[in-house]
Amino acid sequence: MFAIIGSVVVLLCVAGSFIMDGGKLMALWHPGEFIIICGAALGAFVTSNPPKVVKGAIGSTLALLKRPRYKREDYVDLLKLLYDILVKIRKSGMLAIESDIEAPEKSKLFTDYPRILADQHMIEFITDCLRLIVGGNLDPHELESLLEYELDTHHKESAEPGLAVQRVADALPGFGIVAAVLGIVNTMAAIDGADTGTIGRKVAAALVGTFLGILVAYGFVGPMASAIEHRAREEGKAFEVVKMALVASVRGYAPPVAVEFARKLLWSDVRPSFSDLENHLRGKRKESQNPSLAA
Repeated sequence: MFAIIGSVVVLLCVAGSFIMDGGKLMALWHPGEFIIICGAALGAFVTSNPPKVVKGAIGSTLALLKRPRYKREDYVDLLKLLYDILVKIRKSGMLAIESDIEAPEKSKLFTDYPRILADQHMIEFITDCLRLIVGGNLDPHELESLLEYELDTHHKESAEPGLAVQRVADALPGFGIVAAVLGIVNTMAAIDGADTGTIGRKVAAALVGTFLGILVAYGFVGPMASAIEHRAREEGKAFEVVKMALVASVRGYAPPVAVEFARKLLWSDVRPSFSDLENHLRGKRKESQNPSLAA
């Protein structure tokens, strides 16, 4: 939503000030310039990136129109899920969660949190970490180091679409110059016998190419790349939360303390307060002690 609002503001301010100064919007309408700039930028983008990055960039751009994958209530659910897992491990032992991690879609541990279960990548990360804990016999330092490597790979991979879009933004002014140069060449080729008005229109069309390249780069594509990068960093925080909770548990901390360690990693705008999270966890404990409360 904010991406649309920002883009509309850019358009209104640029077009509005142009009209206020006596300009005519149709003077900016030169389809050939659009095709040169946008088409060349798209072709260069496809050439310079592997298919997975191209698909990721398209998906990330469309995702800007949707709500973030993890908001405050989703992080509360994630912390509650981690708490339930750690409590079951502490009460029943490591082997008690084997069936849960082998078929999370059938496990009550996971089905109680459908929004988390819908994130396949997150579920795979949690279950893979738990498999390491159950069967890997790793000490906390080894586990933390291994998860750091995995998260580093994840963060780099999730940042690729934003970086690819940013490179397109950096190239767009150059394609605008290409369009302007072609316009000047066209003007020079038609100058013999042309009147002043015709030459003026052709020069204006050439200058529109430079204008469009700069406007699209700094008004739309560049901000979009920044928004994609911000969204990737925000969504990557959920994986760090899981890592922190599981590593703290392996180090011997009780489930509430391990979950508190994880809560501290969250950004301030999505982090539940200590008392709020404690009330949620206390509610889970009451339900587990008296199943009729959950009915």
